[in-house]
Amino acid sequence: MTVQRINASILASFPKTDEESVLQEMMKEVRKNNKKIVVLDDDPTGVQTVHDIYVYTHWDTETMKKAFLAKENLFYILTNSRGLTVSETTAVHKEIAHNLCEVSKQTDKEFIVISRSDSTLRGHYPLETELLKETIEKETSVVYDGEILFPFFKEGGRFTIGNVHYVQYGDELVPAGETEFAKDATFGYSSSNMCEYIEEKTKGKYKATDVTCISLDDLRKCDYAKIESQLENVHGFNKVIVNAIDATDVRVFVTALYRAVAKGKNFLFRTAAAFVKELGGISDQPLLTKEKLITRETNTGGLIVVGSHTAKTTAQLNELKKLPGIVTEELNSDLVLYPEQLQKEVERVIEKIEKTILEGKNIVVYTKRKVMFLENDTKEEALKRSVTISHSVQSLVANLNVTPSFIVAKGGITSSEIGTMALQVKYALVLGQIMPGIPVWQLSSEAKFPGIPYVIFPGNVGDADTLLKTVKVFTE
Repeated sequence: MTVQRINASILASFPKTDEESVLQEMMKEVRKNNKKIVVLDDDPTGVQTVHDIYVYTHWDTETMKKAFLAKENLFYILTNSRGLTVSETTAVHKEIAHNLCEVSKQTDKEFIVISRSDSTLRGHYPLETELLKETIEKETSVVYDGEILFPFFKEGGRFTIGNVHYVQYGDELVPAGETEFAKDATFGYSSSNMCEYIEEKTKGKYKATDVTCISLDDLRKCDYAKIESQLENVHGFNKVIVNAIDATDVRVFVTALYRAVAKGKNFLFRTAAAFVKELGGISDQPLLTKEKLITRETNTGGLIVVGSHTAKTTAQLNELKKLPGIVTEELNSDLVLYPEQLQKEVERVIEKIEKTILEGKNIVVYTKRKVMFLENDTKEEALKRSVTISHSVQSLVANLNVTPSFIVAKGGITSSEIGTMALQVKYALVLGQIMPGIPVWQLSSEAKFPGIPYVIFPGNVGDADTLLKTVKVFTE
């Protein structure tokens, strides 16, 4: 089905709701929930909406038990599965699901699982949620009635209207299937209508005509009873898609959802970051300031690492280069075809980074801006090359012998590799956001650079000047 682009002014055309009463209604249900919310994050950008929540990079039973017994009602496990092959993510999700079941029995605490993924619909779907369903149903008495897809993410300009998912570009809402994200070499798709997207991705196993759709009209009417009834009628792991353009829409849905769950309904979730915040009842918080980010005196410069190759990232990089005094350095990532040359290139760039940081200057290092295309290429090979480049990028940080005052990592896979491999983070506290949709971790004592702020900047978030504004928070 062909979907037209629409003017973003439509976002202001829907009826308003009483935001305060909607929030209070939702919080009543949130407080009744005694299940631990476990968010499996396929890259580190999923903490885009939360604060004072822990993210773990390991999922052994000891780590999970610690998270289950913590006072917070929600925690994240970073799987980085968008950077894994099909076989790798299969093994990871089976292991996580098994360990979740084990820890749930040990702590006598039930759980809700959210598969947090990309708001532009990329990732191993439906594989990951199918694996979770299969393992959890096998090892517990839980039977999942359905799966809820909720890609709305306002901070990133992602809206679902009339069952169509849109990405905002300026004053225009572009159907997701027409964007560069839909052309992803590994996770591409063609459908912008969420019902058709589900049929496309499940290869017809779940039909578009069978999808339950939660409408904006019902959400704006706060028709909790109707939405709850729709959820009660979902069976056989059928799919539910939720339209949304604002946090209030999410809150109305979450209220109805909790009421359906209280009656015995069980769902798995494939969502973007906005849904997690509301399901966990996490409050709004102002953007982070330099005073809250820099907690110790330092004379060293900061490091910005840009791995994402989206057009948006390139535009943001070009704006950052205009910042007076910033040093720029390109890593020739095309040398991925020549391992020995790539290693020498990494060593050259590390030397430049260390010299610049010790001079008290900020440096931005970035990969080639164009994706390499090879004749007779495959999705798996393209992903493997991407991962190899990402490994090289993270080694720029892993092999640093000087401590930067801050680190900004641009791109999902890039920020994950740097966080888990280079910085050796086992767990971190999410401080909040430095810009809308851009989270900051506070590195714990066991990390490579304890205490410094680590900014996780998604590849597909922000305007042309958002990366520049982010760095300015540290420099002004």
